[in-house]
Amino acid sequence: MTTPVRTGGDLVTESLTALGATTVFGLPGQHALGLFDAVRRSPLESVGLRVENNAGFAADAHARITGTVTPLLVSTGPGALMTMAALQESAAASVPVLGIGSQVPVAGLGGARRGYLHELADQAAVMRGVVKSARTVRAASQIPSALAAAWADALEAPCGPVWVEIPEDVLLAPAAAPPVRTLTARPRPLPARPETVAAAAEALSGARRPAVLAGGGVVRAGAQAELLALAELLDAPVACTFGGKGAFPWDHPLSLQSWLEDRHTTEFLQDADVLLVAGSGLGELSSNYHTFAPRGRVVQIEADPGKLEANHPALGLHADARAALAALAESVTPRPAGDGRARAAGLLARVRERLDAQDLARERRVLRDVRAALPDDAASFWDMTILGYWAWSAFDPRSGPLHTAQGAGGLGYAFPAALGAAAADRSRPVLAVSGDGGAMYSLAELATARQHDLPVTWLVVDDGGYGILRAYMTDAFGAAAGTELARPDFAALAASFGVPAVHTTLDGLRDDLGAALSSPGPSVVVLRTTLRMFAPSHDPGTKAESGSS
Repeated sequence: MTTPVRTGGDLVTESLTALGATTVFGLPGQHALGLFDAVRRSPLESVGLRVENNAGFAADAHARITGTVTPLLVSTGPGALMTMAALQESAAASVPVLGIGSQVPVAGLGGARRGYLHELADQAAVMRGVVKSARTVRAASQIPSALAAAWADALEAPCGPVWVEIPEDVLLAPAAAPPVRTLTARPRPLPARPETVAAAAEALSGARRPAVLAGGGVVRAGAQAELLALAELLDAPVACTFGGKGAFPWDHPLSLQSWLEDRHTTEFLQDADVLLVAGSGLGELSSNYHTFAPRGRVVQIEADPGKLEANHPALGLHADARAALAALAESVTPRPAGDGRARAAGLLARVRERLDAQDLARERRVLRDVRAALPDDAASFWDMTILGYWAWSAFDPRSGPLHTAQGAGGLGYAFPAALGAAAADRSRPVLAVSGDGGAMYSLAELATARQHDLPVTWLVVDDGGYGILRAYMTDAFGAAAGTELARPDFAALAASFGVPAVHTTLDGLRDDLGAALSSPGPSVVVLRTTLRMFAPSHDPGTKAESGSS
């Protein structure tokens, strides 16, 4: 038996392994065959999905769960372009995905227009509008350094997706370089400047009504303990953005939970004489659709300098949330506990009163039963759907991470993302929640779930269309258009892939979902019902999310 000749593709897999990768996601194409052949001969686990965009969502979730870079391998032209919606989500949510795409042979680079299959005039330029950095490799010896630099880019705060493309002939050519054994990619730390910490600590220590809004940057930085310590020192109530769910204990006496679409919460945060915004840019979803208007001073911690004061004037700390919160906890003057807890309890009571005045028993029951069925430490992934929007505000993630596609707001995220999370940890179940419209973006990945025997339970809430858009259009225009959908029998379709599936009811949801989550391998639970959102407390005309129910 002859020993395979090492190629540029081997330099890629050796470099990824040396950098710490264990799993890659993607699917092959003509120009990427040399890369996938090298993956076959490497220690890397390859999880092949059926659509490049779904592979990007899976890589995104794997990176969120592992807290480090996850490689996404695709081919040229259509394959690369099909990843862009997923990479936009990773960019919006600051997730470190390393996209590695093939390219036409070197002779066709630079817009030479030689007529190669999949040829684009400038593929890297297309990707640059979405990713943090994009590199084109032109020789095999450049591969290790290009991948190490991209890896460091992806991890450096603010994290985000990056792109490296390698021509087909470079991937296939014999590699003269020795095997890659060691490769270093060290992102630069991002501590807060001492003078900004001192100014922020002075403002917070002197506040009479301090409050905190914790965003996704707290979760990404693993700064939950630092946030808890600071909030308790200041006796400051803490609200979490939708992307920041899990940043603060849901049932803590200082917790305001995540009712950011409720006017009472907006008013509470506006009334703070000093509001600490940690790891959020105060964008549309974190500001009750830009109706939030602070009357006090804002102190903002943000790793992305472009988000500092993007929406409101603030004392800005350009820093990693963990480092900045730890520094503040060491610098503030503690205050007695009591008033902050009373204020938090009063707000939650007002929120409950508002919900109790609406006919939402079905919606609250469904969410309650999903929470009861899901193990405390299990991860959940929610599509842009009515039940997902409820989860933004009302779901307690407990010790399991909760992720949605609200960074970019695209459909079809939940199921492929859950597959990526399950590939990171097969020891516990993962829940995906979709509407029937969003589910149809990902049906092909039932084959992926079965092929890799991934422990993902997919809850599909079927109301016959894009339910949230149906509601928005009816409210705005008196009638809906383009929202009603022919759809399959999801349970029968899943069964045709060899995936166990069941139709459930409102009365049976808790038991059926619990049974599915406790069974090995993939499963599907279908609930046919129509859900409603709680009444908006902002101008509905400002709300334009995409979604299905």
